[in-house]
Amino acid sequence: MIGELLPAAVMVEVAYDDPPQARLEPAEEPAVARAVDGRRREYTTVRHCARLALARLGVPYRPLVPGLRGAPSWPDGVVGSLTHCAGFRGAAVARAGDVVSLGIDAEPADVLPEGVLDTIALPGEQKRNAELLAEHPEIPWDRLLFSAKESVYKTWFPLTGVFLDFDGADITLDPNGTFHAELQVPGPVVDGRRLQSFTGRWIVRDGHLATAITVLP
Repeated sequence: MIGELLPAAVMVEVAYDDPPQARLEPAEEPAVARAVDGRRREYTTVRHCARLALARLGVPYRPLVPGLRGAPSWPDGVVGSLTHCAGFRGAAVARAGDVVSLGIDAEPADVLPEGVLDTIALPGEQKRNAELLAEHPEIPWDRLLFSAKESVYKTWFPLTGVFLDFDGADITLDPNGTFHAELQVPGPVVDGRRLQSFTGRWIVRDGHLATAITVLP
């Protein structure tokens, strides 16, 4: 599902359960030493997906130890993103020469819990969400907005190393399967150009939704 949202230069692997061959490297164990079983299985399987995706890229796997703010430490010359939720785990990787940064997120295709939209959405986003819901009630637009903000953060953070809150991007979702994120703070400078916005894609299928952003050179 996520692979449909990303260019051919990005290798994607997903899992809908936790295969018995999924394993952790010793250096990855401490991060989930005290985690509940569900959290441990998600952490393990998403790294199994990353192992497979890196192999398709021709890059040896190295432990994806959480670094600053929990971001995975990718091998040199690789950019990537991980996501996991109930019933879905996914990894996307690319060579840094082909992709500057990327972010993926998957979520259950359900409405957000009551009150969460008010916490994550700017006033304009809430207005557009209500309009989209009236026109296309079959789509959980609030959860899709949340997912898009997660993809924005995962794209933003490797470029800046700085936290970005939910109000740091004003996102416009389009029913055609795309979205536009206008940063509300100074964007990162990449190769002499300031990135003040990101453009992404979204999909809803088989009980899940996903969003993805790719920044190309």
